[in-house]
Amino acid sequence: MKSRALRRAVAGAGAGIGLVLVTELRLGPAGRPLTERWRSQRVEPSKGTQLGLSFRPRQCEDLSLDPQETLRALLPYPFDILRLAAYWDRITPTPGVLDHSELDWQLDEAERAGKKVIVNLGAVKSFGYPEYFVPAHVLTRPLPEGTLITPATHPHLLKAACQHLTELVRRYRGHRSIIAWQVEHDAVDPLGMEHSWRLSRSFVRDEIRAVRAADPDRPILLNGFLPMSTAVTAHQWWRTLDQGDSVDIALEYGDIVGIDSYPRHAIAALGSRALYLDGAAGWLPRLRRGRVLRRVADSGRQVMVTEGQAEPWEAVTVPPDPREQAAASCPPERVIENYSRWQRWAAQSGTALDAYLFWGAEYWVLRSRGGDDSYLAAFARALTVSGHADRGTGDRGPVAGQAGVQATGTPVPGWPGRMAP
Repeated sequence: MKSRALRRAVAGAGAGIGLVLVTELRLGPAGRPLTERWRSQRVEPSKGTQLGLSFRPRQCEDLSLDPQETLRALLPYPFDILRLAAYWDRITPTPGVLDHSELDWQLDEAERAGKKVIVNLGAVKSFGYPEYFVPAHVLTRPLPEGTLITPATHPHLLKAACQHLTELVRRYRGHRSIIAWQVEHDAVDPLGMEHSWRLSRSFVRDEIRAVRAADPDRPILLNGFLPMSTAVTAHQWWRTLDQGDSVDIALEYGDIVGIDSYPRHAIAALGSRALYLDGAAGWLPRLRRGRVLRRVADSGRQVMVTEGQAEPWEAVTVPPDPREQAAASCPPERVIENYSRWQRWAAQSGTALDAYLFWGAEYWVLRSRGGDDSYLAAFARALTVSGHADRGTGDRGPVAGQAGVQATGTPVPGWPGRMAP
């Protein structure tokens, strides 16, 4: 009898989850006509939330954009924070060779524009595909799939990583523009569906200790992917059951908890159509999100959205650029909608967002180069209508009235000046 009751309970739970999954799946065209919806999309007030961007020179290369020109096109907008990444394989391409030029020029440009900077130090993982940047000469064999990478299993990698982190912090800690160090990226999560190895808590903890020893004063940011659908929430829980996921680690070890948020993404392409997961309103993602925000509030930590989806996530690695259309996973109005959602979610949980960083700025520039300024304009509208642009960007940043002109004296694409809500 007990066995039969258990089977019924499992079947009932499975049916319930299956029903939830069906409600979160969307099948439709991968491209949709461009509209002006971004002009009327509700923009929540920014209040005390700092706004910013992440910048990926590697993504510029994948999109056939010049990284320096792309960053210079973005910096005149009146946002506060620019998040940059130090890619280990580019800084130490061969044994004994150090090349900091890529991070140096980005930091120089950011400081000239008056931006605050967060540096993602790595070492093993940093933001931007493929998110794994250990030089080949440091790790001559691939990390074994399905295992935890610990100080005991990979002492040479940990030693090299900590030495690299220490060198980076000592080199850049004199820059007043740097407000935080990010250690790793989605620190203990597997690398999507491509790799199943994971860094252990103890590995990441030792990296954090190395950074704190080199700079005891700046806060440590740890970020993690917070699933926005029932299926991905359950899957991530199962894959990280033994030690928790990166958000759990951030809540334990970080001074700042960073959240990566992608409310709508494709899981399969079917010709010109795609299957999407869009389940941010589902009970399981809502439950986890609320718990995370309440734990942040109770702990007194800062919280920011480190990656707020503002570019498409389709069933390909590089976001598509359909002519005279928008990718269905993130049309321009979603740049604003995703930001506003987080302001509402934080308020409902009694938590204030310290910062919200829009993800996908390189894609906006690509679209602008092709004649579609709507993504840049949606970002500009979010800055303006939220009241953020009225505050300027702090004591190191331009005020809103200065933000409509690039250093060349030409208008910034998409910068609308004052706009009605």
